[in-house]
Amino acid sequence: MKRGKLIVISGPSGVGKGTIVKEFINDPELKLSYSVSMTTRSMRPGEVDGVNYDYVSKEEFKQAIENDELLEYAEFVGNFYGTPLKNVNRLLDEGRNVLLEIEVQGCMQVQKKVPDALSIFITPPSMEELERRIRGRATEPEEIVQQRLSKAQKEMELVGKYKYAICNDDVALAAELVKTIIRYYSNKE
Repeated sequence: MKRGKLIVISGPSGVGKGTIVKEFINDPELKLSYSVSMTTRSMRPGEVDGVNYDYVSKEEFKQAIENDELLEYAEFVGNFYGTPLKNVNRLLDEGRNVLLEIEVQGCMQVQKKVPDALSIFITPPSMEELERRIRGRATEPEEIVQQRLSKAQKEMELVGKYKYAICNDDVALAAELVKTIIRYYSNKE
């Protein structure tokens, strides 16, 4: 069986990565499996443990780091986020294309460990629109909103380190472009 491919979609918080992915994640032609990340942050309303994230304690997360069990990880606003390596390898061995929807810092780590991974950076139409989207969530205090916006500004400078960049000013179009790139990449030898 042909081993699957690793696909990384990242970009600033609030750019709409999850919204784009929802448009094509279940397309059988793409053979995608979503890699569920691990986090120490609290669940948001409507999120489900094991579906949106594996929610763990900081102690459990630090143990995973020490045991080299993560493909990538990052700390942001006091919480850890990471990708369990065991799950990724199992899915790739099953011939699935594994989709990681992760932070920019995590993508830089993945690119060092898996140089042939497909990396797609999702950009906002403007920083003003990104701020509107983050504030529209209404899930975080002003201090965290400011930290997310500051981080986004720095992350935008790394767009050139990705194989592709897609602007999310139209979700359906952005999703179709990402889907086309994935289809092309997964059919390459």
